[in-house]
Amino acid sequence: MRIKVCGIRNLSDALTCIAAGVDALGFLVGITHVAEDKIDPVEARKLIAQLPPFVNTVAVTHLTNPYEICEIVLTTGADTVQLHADDIFPENITVLRQLLPRHKLIKCVHVSGREAIETAKLWEPLVDALLLDSRTKERLGGTGLVHDWRISREIVEQSKKPVILAGGLTPENVADAITVVRPYAVDANSGLEDSIGQKDETKVRAFVARARSVGS
Repeated sequence: MRIKVCGIRNLSDALTCIAAGVDALGFLVGITHVAEDKIDPVEARKLIAQLPPFVNTVAVTHLTNPYEICEIVLTTGADTVQLHADDIFPENITVLRQLLPRHKLIKCVHVSGREAIETAKLWEPLVDALLLDSRTKERLGGTGLVHDWRISREIVEQSKKPVILAGGLTPENVADAITVVRPYAVDANSGLEDSIGQKDETKVRAFVARARSVGS
């Protein structure tokens, strides 16, 4: 079971996650909706430059213009791109693939109903992985809300690409989520934070341990 923690804003949070055994760190850049843990691309680059080897770094963005996405991703130095907007055009992903041929592309699918199954089929051929998340009108991620895991399970069963499960995951529910959905990886953010928005070491370690215990 692979594990990503999103919303990294400082070196302390990054090192806390790495020490707990997290595989990938997400940096919110190019954000158009509410996200308290967004970070400037230059600051993200400074953090990424200080990380040890073998840690995957993900630029998570709401942008839809492939040239703007390319510029911001190259600024961060991240090795993976997570496209979180619903309204990006498929042809823009094709262009982005040409602009960033060495980067892995992840496309978010917001699971608000069974239509997400067909949406996932649309994006699957264009990207390296799908990420299933919850959303609200104001937020494209970091909602703290779970969605219908039964729908996510159907997407996993039908997809030929790896599927990452996100949306309201916490140390308390991640084992159940993995048992139901059987994703390739899990992704958490707000469910691992303390009262001031920092990543809580105890929560991160518990999340990793419980995810790996059931997902191995």
